Amino acid sequence: MAWKTLDDMDLAGKRVLTRVDINVPVEDGKVTDTTRIERIAATVQDILDRGGKPILLAHFGRPKGERNMDMSLQPLIPALEAVFGAPVVFAADCVGPAAATVVDALQDGQVALLENTRFHAGETKNDADLAAEMAKLGDVYCNDAFSAAHRAHASTEGLARLLPACAGRLMQAELSALESALGTPERPVLAVVGGAKVSTKLELLGNLVAKVDMLVIGGGMANTFLAAQGIDVGKSLCEHEMADTARDILTKAKDAGCEIILPVDVVVAREFKEGAANEVVANTACPADAMILDAGPEAVKAVHAAIEKAKTLIWNGPLGAFEIAPFDTATNAAAKFAAERSEAGKLISVAGGGDTVAALNKADAAVDFSYISTAGGAFLEWMEGKELPGVAALS
Repeated sequence: MAWKTLDDMDLAGKRVLTRVDINVPVEDGKVTDTTRIERIAATVQDILDRGGKPILLAHFGRPKGERNMDMSLQPLIPALEAVFGAPVVFAADCVGPAAATVVDALQDGQVALLENTRFHAGETKNDADLAAEMAKLGDVYCNDAFSAAHRAHASTEGLARLLPACAGRLMQAELSALESALGTPERPVLAVVGGAKVSTKLELLGNLVAKVDMLVIGGGMANTFLAAQGIDVGKSLCEHEMADTARDILTKAKDAGCEIILPVDVVVAREFKEGAANEVVANTACPADAMILDAGPEAVKAVHAAIEKAKTLIWNGPLGAFEIAPFDTATNAAAKFAAERSEAGKLISVAGGGDTVAALNKADAAVDFSYISTAGGAFLEWMEGKELPGVAALS
């Protein structure tokens, strides 16, 4: 690892500026989902156990550099205290006298929460002066917000260059999982990439065909690849203008020795609604007035065979219109099979991205995957082979 972890730092008596992602859903002033808070708890607890003082830096929403109290972090305190089992004191700013007063008075066993970093316009501009003001409040910098690591902001990149810096436990787990999946993986490596549009995952597909042994393409993206090969996809979601690009990716995959797996049969319907009348047809037999909404049973068998062959799996995106039955069948079946292989110790499986996590949770498969990343953009950019500023700054 080129980056340090909490294990490499002396925390006793130190003020630990800890960048976290607690951008959680709030309704009527109460947190409705504490998942992101739970995932940073190990870092906060570790700092407390080793005599450090955790000082949390976080953003919330998009206040666009203005002090918008609808996006204050203060309402999160009850949820933070419940998860951490420790008192949380709040500072009405993330820099200046309001922050310094709270940090200076922080007692052992307490956690400080500083106000929304994005109340300052300099945060998203990675303003050096703002980062320097933040640095005055700490002795050590710990980044535990992998989901924000693809942004070069004052609290994610600038600050890491001003103090001894390390990755928190969540960041460490994310980086270790991704390194094992794409950096030095056990082969064969299989990637499952689904979703609506090829255009949003161009760089991802281009990077993956050079790094994985097998690539399953599903969802609306598969329709574009089928159409690029001269197959009529009827009224299906399809980016016909991306045909040349799809053919280029198929050529790159062939040159790289990467097997592309597209659905050989598909589930079609005339309506996009729950329980719509549907039928299974060959991928070449979609009726002109129908839409492809899921992969068929033979396609699922091919995905299962690829999963069985693989030692490492990277998953991003569903295989069909997973939000509504019965078009969630292929995604559910493949996810459950991958989960079984993972739980049996036969597969290292890493998945990430909003739709992906939702789909795997819906299939009751997420719990048995080796690692589920809650990061969206950062997970995708890592898979695209891009350097993440917030990670690079820790090196």
